Amino acid sequence: MEEVLLVNDVPVEDSNPKGGIISIWTLNRPNKLNSLNNKIHEEIKKQCIRAESNDDVRVVIIRGAPPLPAQEGKKSKPPSFAAGADISEFEDKNSDDVRPFFEDNAWEAVWNLSKPTIAMVDGFALGGGTELALSCDIRFASKQSNFGQPEINLGLIPGGGGTQRLCRLLGYGKAMEIILSGNMVGAEEALRIGLINAVYDSEKLEDSTISFAKQLAKKSPHTIKVAKRTIRASLDLPFSEGILAERSEFVALFDTEDKEIGVKAFLERKDPLWLGK
Repeated sequence: MEEVLLVNDVPVEDSNPKGGIISIWTLNRPNKLNSLNNKIHEEIKKQCIRAESNDDVRVVIIRGAPPLPAQEGKKSKPPSFAAGADISEFEDKNSDDVRPFFEDNAWEAVWNLSKPTIAMVDGFALGGGTELALSCDIRFASKQSNFGQPEINLGLIPGGGGTQRLCRLLGYGKAMEIILSGNMVGAEEALRIGLINAVYDSEKLEDSTISFAKQLAKKSPHTIKVAKRTIRASLDLPFSEGILAERSEFVALFDTEDKEIGVKAFLERKDPLWLGK
């Protein structure tokens, strides 16, 4: 049976509490440019449940499988993070057919994780692939990457959060441009407009992404969760209420053991040995 999602847990040395791992999820449908079918959504949702319940998982990285070697006489497929949904699953479907799937999907499962998530994009991230990257907290890409929401060309609109997350991330005008045109956005332009956080040469993308993930994995896991929760609140709350929410979270951290550990380590010029609480 085809494994549509490969999971590799990378230990993080010097993590505290001990046993921290970075969980790397590889979308594994290279013959289909890693397009997102029903099965891959189910596997991502299962891994989200595992990551959320496992205290050892400190960071999640999502990537696409590299292209398979070309068959004799044929060109190899281009690199891809995820080139959208599997369109073959849309044919002859009506709203009643697709509503259950879109009401319980992988994009929201990733978005709702309390752990930091990083999309490592090398190649095409289109449609649902862009939406999966947008569901992550941070996006790193190679120079050969392209993003876009081409659903308009199918008589559709983005259905995995693209209309909402693009608008919040890039602003109304740029979200309109990308969604209404269906045009692709190259990596350098994606960096310029704030769609991604950094661009690397393809051969440096993996090491750079994992290096950054290790930085996060060595922080207090409790404080990381609080920081993510508080930043996310800014998307839903009016500014004045967000300030109050931040203040409440900040003050509450003064009752945690990790705050005391962090302050003491700073004053003694030592590395903090977090307890995660």
